[in-house]
Amino acid sequence: MAPFNRILLCYDGTPEGRLALRFGAALAQQLQAETHLLSIFDYAYRSSGFDVLSSMKFEVDEQAAQETLREGVDWLRAWGVTATGHYSVGNAIDQISRLADSLKVDLIVVGHHPQGLFARWWAGENHALLLDRVSCGVLFKVAA
Repeated sequence: MAPFNRILLCYDGTPEGRLALRFGAALAQQLQAETHLLSIFDYAYRSSGFDVLSSMKFEVDEQAAQETLREGVDWLRAWGVTATGHYSVGNAIDQISRLADSLKVDLIVVGHHPQGLFARWWAGENHALLLDRVSCGVLFKVAA
């Protein structure tokens, strides 16, 4: 029995996300794991006001996030991995932990870009928050 039967790949379209997607795809294929792909529209990082232009920007950004999900599913298919796509709106940590719990995944794969000490201090340690909220393994694929 494989140690990871159900894997959740988190994809945001960034170079780090693509690297994690490729790595997660290889792992899922090797383990013959049930694979899920999550793309999140995290509105907290994109809000810039409450005017009409902001709501238009929200819709454009949300469409881009949905396109990112389609792109990720297409990449996985090209690499020989069948995945169920999931799209959600909200805080990334909340959405990842919620979906991981509801799907009862064994492993979450996330891309990570190393930052300097100041950037980590300024943005906060979201990785630690994720680890505290899930009961499965988490693999951070670090971009060089």
